[in-house]
Amino acid sequence: MKMGVNAVASEVLTEVRGQVGFITLNRPSALNALNLQMIRDLTTCLLAWRDHAQVQAVAIRGSNKVGPFGAFCAGGDIRYFHQALLSGDPSPEDFFTEEYTLNHLIHTYPKPYIAFMDGVVMGGGMGISQGASHRLVTSRTKIAMPETLIGLFPDVAGGYFLSRCPGFTGEWLALTGSTLTAAQAIALGLADHGLDVAQQASAWDALGQINPAGPLQMAQWVTTYSIAVSPEGIRARGQIDQYFSMDSVTSIVQALEADVSDWAQQTAALLRQRSPLMLHVTLEQIRRARHLSLADDLRMERDMVRHCFFPRHLGRSGAQTETAEGVRALAVDKDNAPNWQPARIEDVTPDRVQPFFNSPWQPHCHPLRDLS
Repeated sequence: MKMGVNAVASEVLTEVRGQVGFITLNRPSALNALNLQMIRDLTTCLLAWRDHAQVQAVAIRGSNKVGPFGAFCAGGDIRYFHQALLSGDPSPEDFFTEEYTLNHLIHTYPKPYIAFMDGVVMGGGMGISQGASHRLVTSRTKIAMPETLIGLFPDVAGGYFLSRCPGFTGEWLALTGSTLTAAQAIALGLADHGLDVAQQASAWDALGQINPAGPLQMAQWVTTYSIAVSPEGIRARGQIDQYFSMDSVTSIVQALEADVSDWAQQTAALLRQRSPLMLHVTLEQIRRARHLSLADDLRMERDMVRHCFFPRHLGRSGAQTETAEGVRALAVDKDNAPNWQPARIEDVTPDRVQPFFNSPWQPHCHPLRDLS
């Protein structure tokens, strides 16, 4: 039984086998980075399956250039963002509204949602996996929220799920964009079970043979295919909590630079490469999100991303934003030499940060007003 989008050239392939709806992200040349049509296809499919009696669970995977698995989703299509910022294209407004609505739908989905998080899982890929009831990772999994490197912040409910990581590891992940292995992701509550790379296809196919509405059958499926993951601690966990609990980015970086250990020096150098402005914005985001519901966090992030693309309080055009400059340096010119404004973490003032958290909309007309 076929449902949703299933054209030969589609970037979102869907089918129903047994009582499970299966989704394959099919844009391997871009590591399955999400564009607006993919977001719309995913939303249409999930809404249809939510209300369809035959479909009792959903499974989602990525694909690589030679077949399924290998790469889950590298995030949003940052080249598209860059082009939109330079041209004044308003379509990112729809992109973020619809993406965050999709993130909320996944987090609140009433049926099991199983994410095969094999390979790269970053940015928008975290947005379509962190709300899953079953988050499966492999030895190839690489998890990160690296947005500060491109002059953005960890969105797609990043404030919500990162702020709920143990201690102050959420601040560390959000500011540095550090990449986690499968074992580290499980340790920080960003994944649930390990899966053998070679067993993914069998596990995927077996889902079509069970009744996922029965908790015992789902539990047995998990037991059959999950593997023990060797514990892997986060390097310098004590130092992470010590430094990333500080009250400002300036305090964090200066304290790290005063610590002569290799970890502290490397972490400080990493932060010095990120957008100073967006580091300050991101720290404020995580601290606020720790006390917000999912829906309120997504509304806050929708406000923030509007200010990233249209920073009127900074007197800048879209082409002059931190995001435009960050994507240019990383993915367009690839010179890895962004011209951040301000250039130094110490030069970011509160009047540049706080307006990111002022909503440009009244509550009754906020684009995410209906999320609950």
